[in-house]
Amino acid sequence: MDKTLRTAATGLTAQQRFVEIISNNLANVNTTGFKKTRPEFQDLLYENIRAAGNTQSTGTEPLNEIQIGAGTELVATTKQFSQGDIQQTNNPLDMAITGDGFFIMRKPDNSFAYTRDGSFKLDKNGQIVNSQGYILDPGITIPDNAVDTKISKNGIISVRTDTTADEQIVGQIELARFVNPAGLRAMGDNLFTETPASGRAIMEQPGINNTGEIVQAHLEASNVDLVQEMVNMIVAQRAYELNSKSVKTADEILSTATNLKR
Repeated sequence: MDKTLRTAATGLTAQQRFVEIISNNLANVNTTGFKKTRPEFQDLLYENIRAAGNTQSTGTEPLNEIQIGAGTELVATTKQFSQGDIQQTNNPLDMAITGDGFFIMRKPDNSFAYTRDGSFKLDKNGQIVNSQGYILDPGITIPDNAVDTKISKNGIISVRTDTTADEQIVGQIELARFVNPAGLRAMGDNLFTETPASGRAIMEQPGINNTGEIVQAHLEASNVDLVQEMVNMIVAQRAYELNSKSVKTADEILSTATNLKR
């Protein structure tokens, strides 16, 4: 009975983690550039009661083994980098990426982080920054007398000032691609950092070598599917209930065994 209780406990823990992941997905349904998480489970070691191929007293060899499993565990959480909806904002500094790629953000310690959240602003020096004040890399400064800012699909930023009707190019946006974006580590604040699993960042101009293009005055919405998450919630809840039934059944069997002598 101890084995039944331990096995059911792993199922309860796994389904609790599943619900926590679903809850985080639902909580970020309106988070710009958010990518939903998918849990991955695997079964645990098996106890071999009888190995296949051992000759029995009858002289026959069983074809199948007798194995008893030990439950399940959460082994990975994978970010799903499917494209979110592109929504118009009419803010000239808002940018959405259609396709692969991440904006490159330089942190105060000169390390880099990567994001799909293109809701940018200007700091007091005219540099393009995100909500945390991290600078978009390569650094681009918009003149303080700019009256119009345009961002092309391939990331060229040009402005028109109040002193001239001609547009002048002030910078070129670069995007980062990864061989395995699912290997990136989520750091909060809509930021990711590279890991050995993701590989090194590959810097490209938008629209080059399968890198996505930039859409000005738009933002990428979360890719969370509400209907799918609610279905997953129901599945996780029912699985949790079934595992709790296993615990209850094991407890009833133990209770019956302890009362046999009465």
